[in-house]
Amino acid sequence: MKKIYALVAFGIIIPLVFAAFSPPAPATEKYIVIAWNDLGMHCANQSFANMCILPPYNNQSAQVVKVGTSTQVPVVVNPTTSSIHVNYSIPGNTYSGSSTILTKTDFWKYVNQLFGVNLLPNIGLTGAGLSGSMGAQAIDYYQVQGIPVTPLRDNNLKVPDPYQLTLIKAFNSSNQLLASTQSVIPVSNEINCVSSGCHSSEMDILRRHDKMPGFDINKRPIFCAKCHADNALGMPGKEDVPSFSEVIHLKHAERTNDCYKCHPGPITKCFRDVMHAKGLTCQKCHGSVLQVGKSVEEGRRPWLDEPKCGSANCHGSKYAEQPGKLYRESKGHGGLFCSACHGSPHAILPTENVRDNVQNIALQGFAGTLKKCEVCHGYVPTGAGPHGYHPKSIEILPVSNIKPEMDEILANYPNPATNMTTIPYHIAVSGNVKLELFNIAGAKTITLVNQVLQPGEYTIDLNVSSFLPGTYVCILQTARSKTFRKIIISK
Repeated sequence: MKKIYALVAFGIIIPLVFAAFSPPAPATEKYIVIAWNDLGMHCANQSFANMCILPPYNNQSAQVVKVGTSTQVPVVVNPTTSSIHVNYSIPGNTYSGSSTILTKTDFWKYVNQLFGVNLLPNIGLTGAGLSGSMGAQAIDYYQVQGIPVTPLRDNNLKVPDPYQLTLIKAFNSSNQLLASTQSVIPVSNEINCVSSGCHSSEMDILRRHDKMPGFDINKRPIFCAKCHADNALGMPGKEDVPSFSEVIHLKHAERTNDCYKCHPGPITKCFRDVMHAKGLTCQKCHGSVLQVGKSVEEGRRPWLDEPKCGSANCHGSKYAEQPGKLYRESKGHGGLFCSACHGSPHAILPTENVRDNVQNIALQGFAGTLKKCEVCHGYVPTGAGPHGYHPKSIEILPVSNIKPEMDEILANYPNPATNMTTIPYHIAVSGNVKLELFNIAGAKTITLVNQVLQPGEYTIDLNVSSFLPGTYVCILQTARSKTFRKIIISK
């Protein structure tokens, strides 16, 4: 079933979508902020008592855009000269641990033995915490590296949540909120060496190194990258020892071609994007587990030399990265990063995880690539956009081919709603359709749909998790009728 997802989050939706919750900038200067993670997933050990593959280390990037008009082009803000500053936080995840607080991870207990540094509680290897300021990077984006986030939220220390949302806010020099957004900060400790059934324990893995020169199993915890080079961590390893990627892929190719045996994972499902939905596999781009290992053995630099979108057997030159750069490093239309519009690698929009789609739903009203030109331009340009794209009305598809007898809005479910609620509605005759939500005082909260729709049965998902409790009215208006339904929001 195809659905249209809409997100409303009190105090976090950008002005273009929900201006009532963000004080507007001066009329001549409107802004949006777009944020993303550099990868579709970051991994980390949960326990570091025996070994460390990856520490808690996550990144967030953002670009602030001054929205254009019919006479002015939009401008990507230069953070090195602008007075605009950007902050980040992770609502619901305010601590990760310390040398004595071990409920989420024991990383801080062993960090000195592993990395030779002493860290303050909840502070990662770069000095970043779980909230703070994003620094200026080059001339066109903000970034924070090394956020020590774990997949465990404050209110649930047992069930991992690998797709938490950051809250990114842009302020002017007077500390006035200009724009805000939410972006997934993906993190998983589903590193499956033991849980997948391959190894009986971490000690079993370490014992397999007993005959390696210089290896001492008693000097735990052991940081794998001290011997096995890891470009993702900037660790050169030892000259006579194969890199971590090479040895892992070559060794495990003898037993499996299932990437989820190591990468997160049957529960996390880190490969979740539109390509996965269309039937592509990890092997389609990267090759088999054996081929990945062989390519490193033959000189490929893992993490630095990766599959290209613009290769002849993929999307071709029309969708190529910048010369000499990977997708995650490349910029395109108007200086926006490819990831700003399309999402992170392995999480190319729209993804199968609703949270990945939150930002673009808030920006343009629907999931998928950011392609509603007026989001940045302030109006619909007549010329061609990136990749030869021409602006056009957004196609909202019905969930069935049944032609209803009348225009109507049906009862939402669940009702009362506390988080997500689904609103079904029917359109009998082609025409312009408005679907709007009002609070009990009659003030419009958000416009969910406002465009021409074809006859059919439709649904829209509305996130009400940050709404104030109370009674709301959802109104469906067409040229022929106006119908409404009450929606109760409880906490």
